[in-house]
Amino acid sequence: MASKRRGEIKKLVQEHGALSISGLADRLGVSLETIRRDVKPLVDEGAIVRTHGAVGLPQHLGEAPFEARMRENAAAKRSIAQFVAATIHDGDSIMLDTGTTTSFLARELLQHRNLTVVTNSSDVARTLATMNGNKVFMAGGELRSDNGAAFGVLALEFVGRFHVDHAVISVGAIDRQGGIMDYDLEEAEFARTVLSRGARKLAVTDGTKFGRRGLVQVCGLGGVDELVTEREPPAELAQALKAAGVSVHIAPARA
Repeated sequence: MASKRRGEIKKLVQEHGALSISGLADRLGVSLETIRRDVKPLVDEGAIVRTHGAVGLPQHLGEAPFEARMRENAAAKRSIAQFVAATIHDGDSIMLDTGTTTSFLARELLQHRNLTVVTNSSDVARTLATMNGNKVFMAGGELRSDNGAAFGVLALEFVGRFHVDHAVISVGAIDRQGGIMDYDLEEAEFARTVLSRGARKLAVTDGTKFGRRGLVQVCGLGGVDELVTEREPPAELAQALKAAGVSVHIAPARA
């Protein structure tokens, strides 16, 4: 069975280019531990490569992990981004942290005009700067090589000077007990600061993050006003979100 699964893993990676470990587990109907055991020999023999909770083809070794993650669950992230973009109006101010879903949102905002955008993401800044009268403010500091984003004291102090209409963060993990979490201390600190600067506090995530436990808490579930995703959260998480006063929006699938 393990040999058969490894063959299926290679086939899925060849079809999709990159997949998360949790995505593979869902597709093959096995546990995360089983997938990790199956993936290890494939990585050891060089059939696939593993980066940041995902696996991909060896030819993508030179590709930044962030670019690989942009391909994971891309349709869901695009639907979420389209839903959120429709709630933002020309002339609004918006603060975005670094994340694949917020990068998709930046692309969906390309038709908007006169936005004021505050971000630590070079991808978001590059996408929206010089477009349609937008003003883009980017947090300073050393840019990370994996995602082209700035973190640390300089970035926190910079974004702390702003107050925006929409504060939007990507979610690394979310469950009913841990709330909204991330796997990196600096990213969690930055996301927490972003939420503190918005009149509207919005978290965006695809359904693969439901039930995950991250290393660092960004905030409790009540730390956001709204959660936008592409599928209904599990019952216990949905109940906890409702109890915390969070409005959950399910983005319809779109072309």
